[in-house]
Amino acid sequence: MIRNAIIIDAGDNIATVLRDIAAGGEVVAGSGEETVVLAAAEAIPFGHKVAVRAIAKGDEILKYGAVIGAATADIARGAHVHVHNVVSLRGRGDLEIHKEG
Repeated sequence: MIRNAIIIDAGDNIATVLRDIAAGGEVVAGSGEETVVLAAAEAIPFGHKVAVRAIAKGDEILKYGAVIGAATADIARGAHVHVHNVVSLRGRGDLEIHKEG
């Protein structure tokens, strides 16, 4: 199976698509040996993100194994993950960011 999306870190809950994906199109995403196959819930443009599992409102968005944002709405598996349903936490000095330890 040829991958058309990449999961950067095994703990990520999103993948970045490597080409435009039509609504209902197959997303084949992977990181190393693991491959996830799902249907795109909507059109996802090249370079944008897709949820590889359901993400609840308020949950962290994980890419590179790090928190890059928080969901502003429930995001279904296969849905487009972008500014309409995510608030960025990177570079925000006015927000308390989750820190481990």
